[in-house]
Amino acid sequence: MPRPPARAVVAVVLLAGTLLTAPACDSIAGLGRPVSAPRGSASAASPSASATPAAAPTLTESQARAALVSEADLGEPWVATEGFATWRESMLKASTESADAECGKLLDALYAEELLGPDATTRASVGLDDPADEAQLRYQVVAHRPDAVDRTLAWLGRMPQECGRFTATAGGGEMAVEVTEAEMPEVGDARQGLRVVLSAVSEYEDAPVLTLHVAAVRVDDDAIVLTNGGLFDVPADATWAAVELGAHRLTEVHKRGRAEI
Repeated sequence: MPRPPARAVVAVVLLAGTLLTAPACDSIAGLGRPVSAPRGSASAASPSASATPAAAPTLTESQARAALVSEADLGEPWVATEGFATWRESMLKASTESADAECGKLLDALYAEELLGPDATTRASVGLDDPADEAQLRYQVVAHRPDAVDRTLAWLGRMPQECGRFTATAGGGEMAVEVTEAEMPEVGDARQGLRVVLSAVSEYEDAPVLTLHVAAVRVDDDAIVLTNGGLFDVPADATWAAVELGAHRLTEVHKRGRAEI
C-alpha cells in the first residue's frame, strides 16, 4: 500500500486540533496565516505588530518542545533519527572559492545548522529519518531578534540570484551547486524557502546528488528552521507539512504563554 502524503497526514492532525480547540480562536482553521501575507519571498513581509521583545515572554524549554513536530505528525515511514546522515560530512561539509563568499556562507550555515546565524539560540530541536528514501529532516525552534531574523530571511531570498549556480569542493571532489527558491505555505510573519542541489562532478552516471529543502519562518519573536535532505528524490510534501504544522504549533504556544502571564 502506498504511504499517504505527509500533507494529507498533517491535514488530519490540524483538523483534529481545530475540533478540540474551536471555541478558543477562529485563526486555528487558517493556521494563523495573515490574509495579505506574500507567497515565497520574505523580503516583502513586514514584522508583526506584536513582535516586540517587551510584548511576548521568552519561551520556556517545555514550550519550545511543544512546538516541535514528530514522526507521528508526518506518518510512515518517518522515525526518530539515529544520528546525523553520512552525506552531511561527505557532501554538505563543503568549501568554495573566495569569490563565492556568500555561497560558502550558505553552505557553512546549513552544515552547522545555524541558518539564522551563530547569535540565534536554539530552544528545541528534533531529527527525523525516512529510511525508505534515506532522507533526514532537522527541525529547530529558534529564538532571535525579529529584525535579525528578517534580515536573514531577506539574505536567503537573495541566494537564488547571487548563488544560483556555483562550484564547491567536498572530500577532495568538486560539486556543482544549484540554489533555487522554493514555494512556502503562507504561515507566520515572514518566511523563506530554498531548494539546494549539490551534484558530484563525475564521469559516472551514478554520481551522488544531494537535494536539500530549506525553510525558515518567523513566528512573532521566535522562528522555526527546517532542512530536509537526501541522496534520492526528496518529496516536498514532508517539508511543507512540517512547516505548516510547526508554525501553527508555535503560534498556539505563544498564545498560551501570553494567557498565563
